[in-house]
Amino acid sequence: MIGYRIRQARLAAGLTLAALGEKVGLTHTAIQKYEKELLTPPSSQLLKLARACGIRVEYFFRTHQVELIEPEFRKLSTFGKTAQEALKIKVVDLVEKRVELLGFFPESPIFRFESPTGLLESIQTLDQIEEFADQVRDAWKLGLDPIGDLTDTLETLGLLVIVVDEDNPAFSGLQATARTADGRTYPVVAVSSHWPGDRQRFTLAHELGHLLLEGRLDNEINEEKACNRFAGAFLAPKAAVIQCLGPLRRALEWQELLAAKHEFGLSMGGWLQRAKQCGVISESIHVGLYKRFSVNGWRKNEPGEAVPREQSRLFEQLVYRALSEKYITESKAAELLGIPMMQFHKERQLESMDAVAHQ
Repeated sequence: MIGYRIRQARLAAGLTLAALGEKVGLTHTAIQKYEKELLTPPSSQLLKLARACGIRVEYFFRTHQVELIEPEFRKLSTFGKTAQEALKIKVVDLVEKRVELLGFFPESPIFRFESPTGLLESIQTLDQIEEFADQVRDAWKLGLDPIGDLTDTLETLGLLVIVVDEDNPAFSGLQATARTADGRTYPVVAVSSHWPGDRQRFTLAHELGHLLLEGRLDNEINEEKACNRFAGAFLAPKAAVIQCLGPLRRALEWQELLAAKHEFGLSMGGWLQRAKQCGVISESIHVGLYKRFSVNGWRKNEPGEAVPREQSRLFEQLVYRALSEKYITESKAAELLGIPMMQFHKERQLESMDAVAHQ
């Protein structure tokens, strides 16, 4: 198992055998023997390997192995096989921690993810996705209000949301099923930690669309377009769009779109699209506004303050819950959170927050 872990850590760090060997003062042959478990590295060498790969040494001894089944990437062609494999390993590392944590509870503290009942079974047009998204919100009792914390909302429903350290702009999203050695499965979606919050949220909603729309779309409907439509409708329902912008407009102000962006966590460009989809503005008005939007350079960088990035607070909350119930030790809690024991003790006693409060 240690050999497998060394290889996974090396690939995730984007290192060749020779590059890792150079970092720790070994030949590529020695690293290869470690990975094939022909040799067992001493503890001093494991520490060097961990530092070289940017991980904690505990990773090499983790026993919970998870496999990603049928991963589906949303990406550009430049995000090749090597980059995909490295990203999958990063995602698996984070999923393994969550699966291990859930295993400490006598009963799972989160629901098993299931598609709501009573949804449209057959969708022939993109416009029907508006009703479908409303049905999903109703089933999950989300109402029409903005979803303040999309990551925690989805994780509470049983979807594992992984915010992964990936700065390659060619990566757009990942959806997969995580399977444990004992056959348990968890749906997984992954987004980059480097993106602004509105892009993270749209990608999460888009990947949710893939999960929920599977087997429901007419053969003539493009699945990616359908999932984009679902993402917009899920984040900003039609009734909310009309309430926010009015039923029929001949023009829109940029400040309106900026305010709506921060209220609902959907980009200004997304709001322009929703205004057209919901009949608030005509196709011709949308084209004119979008041209001005593009000329301003806002397709790549929208104006104003960025939407805060998504964070998984549920995982940290469950670590402390497991610690409080004595399902895990302090050292295991620190290991799961990926922080040194001294830092863990300070954070457990809220010492770091006290320091900030008194500055």
